[in-house]
Amino acid sequence: MDTIARVRREFFVRGRTIKEICRELHVTRNTVRKIIRSDEAAFVYERSVQPQPKIGAWREELDRILARNAGRPRRERLTLMRVFEELRGLGYAGGYDAVRRFAVDWARRQDAATAAAFVPLSFAAGEGYQFDWSHEVVLIDGVTTVAKVAHVRLCHSCSCAPIRARARRWCSTRTTGPSRSSRAPARAGSTTT
Repeated sequence: MDTIARVRREFFVRGRTIKEICRELHVTRNTVRKIIRSDEAAFVYERSVQPQPKIGAWREELDRILARNAGRPRRERLTLMRVFEELRGLGYAGGYDAVRRFAVDWARRQDAATAAAFVPLSFAAGEGYQFDWSHEVVLIDGVTTVAKVAHVRLCHSCSCAPIRARARRWCSTRTTGPSRSSRAPARAGSTTT
C-alpha cells in the first residue's frame, strides 16, 4: 500500500518516468503500469485452486501413507519430510511443497469429517440421565430451612425425581453461636436441624 502511494506520487507529482520508478523502488514495469492505470488502493492475489499435476497419480498412495501415519501414536508419527522421503522412495518425482500442501489439505478434510457429532434426542430406558445439585429454601413446620437436593432427570421419560434432600435450618434472627458462614458444612448422610 505504501509502494502504491510512492509510485503514484513519483509519476503524477514529480513527473518521473516508469523506468526511473522501477529502478528506484525495485518493482517491475508491469506493476508500475498497473498501479498508474487503476484507482485501487491495494492489490491482493489469492489463488483459488492450487494445481497439483505431479501428485495426481500418487493421491491414493499418499492418502494411505497419511492415514496410516495419523493412526500412529503422536511420538511415532512421521514428519511431512519423512512422508515425502517415503513417497520419493516409491518413485514420486515431484517436490516437497506439493506433498506438504496435499497433506495440509488432507488434514483439514479429516478434521472437518470427524468434527461432525451426533447427539441423540431420544433415549432408550436407562440409557441416559442428567444429574444436578440445588439449594432450595423451604418452609417446614413454619421454619425456613435450606435443603440441598439431588435431582436426577431420566432422559427416556423426561421426568424429574429428587433422589435425596438434606435440610439445614436457616434462621435470620440467630443471636448466639457461630454464624452460618463460619460453620463447617454438614457431612454426607447427616442431617442438621
